[in-house]
Amino acid sequence: MIRILILILFIGLIAGKVSGQELQKVKDLKGFWKFSIGDDPEWANPDYDDNNWERIYVPGNWEEQGFHGYDGYAWYRTTFYLNDFDHRSNYYLDLGFIDDVDEVYINGKKVGRTGSFPPYYSTAYNAHRVYNLPHKTFSEDAKITMAVRVYDQGGEGGIVHGNIAVMINHNELFTDLDLQGDWKFSTGDCGDPSKNPPDYNNWDEILVPGIWEDQGYKHYDGLACYAVEFDLDGQFEGERMVLLLGRIDDLEMVYINNVLIGQTGELSAKTTSIYSEMYKQKRGYYIPEDVLNDQGKNVLIVKVLDWFGEGGIWDGTIGLITQENYIQYWKKKRKMMQ
Repeated sequence: MIRILILILFIGLIAGKVSGQELQKVKDLKGFWKFSIGDDPEWANPDYDDNNWERIYVPGNWEEQGFHGYDGYAWYRTTFYLNDFDHRSNYYLDLGFIDDVDEVYINGKKVGRTGSFPPYYSTAYNAHRVYNLPHKTFSEDAKITMAVRVYDQGGEGGIVHGNIAVMINHNELFTDLDLQGDWKFSTGDCGDPSKNPPDYNNWDEILVPGIWEDQGYKHYDGLACYAVEFDLDGQFEGERMVLLLGRIDDLEMVYINNVLIGQTGELSAKTTSIYSEMYKQKRGYYIPEDVLNDQGKNVLIVKVLDWFGEGGIWDGTIGLITQENYIQYWKKKRKMMQ
């Protein structure tokens, strides 16, 4: 029987997003952005010509900037460079508070979404937007063209207030293979993947990391399943690997290629009192030998149980890291804490 190992990290046990003390501002994004009412998916394209668009100040509601009484869709665009780009650090986009729903694209790739657009509208006007910025979305010269799609149902609309900036965290784990982005998602129990692998092709899409209540599943508590495929081309052959899953609210069972590699507890309501603080803890799973397909497709499935409040794979670094890099990171971290 394969021995199942899990390492739960106890660093930074705080509720909420990444600690402000860990983040450093590297690019202030307050100022005038391009703006247009309406809705067109082509506006996410970094090569789209927006020279004829209006200019609007961010942050600030659009009603007070010439669009009084407008409710509906609108897009923002801005372009900037990240100077002194650090290839081994994690970047975040702080967009403050947006009224009501938003979707964010970096160089044409979707990196964030909060709330639900019509016809399944769900506001998230009171949610603080902090999105991970995957390095795979950056161009070689660190040029970033950002597009933000916004829907407002009534009252104020737009990127209304907050600290609008790109932040960096030099002290967080950095993956050797980034898995954040669009995953497949389904509420309910998807069974036992080790015995009967689920057909996830028709599941919904959800952004990971991200709270599922902020992505169209408001007030949902209970079981849900995530799935994502990733390909390897031999870059980790002979390496022992660790799967990083950030923070999860509340408990999970993790399968790679239909093999259970670890879990935080039984996905049952009777474990609530025992594991009530698990949502704060970072997950790092050692992957047993011969589980990964080093030369092709792999399937990762995560079953999650949320009892109440926010739920899902909600925050942190998501991906694979070599065991050597993982060990070196924690050695460095311990020295910093001494």
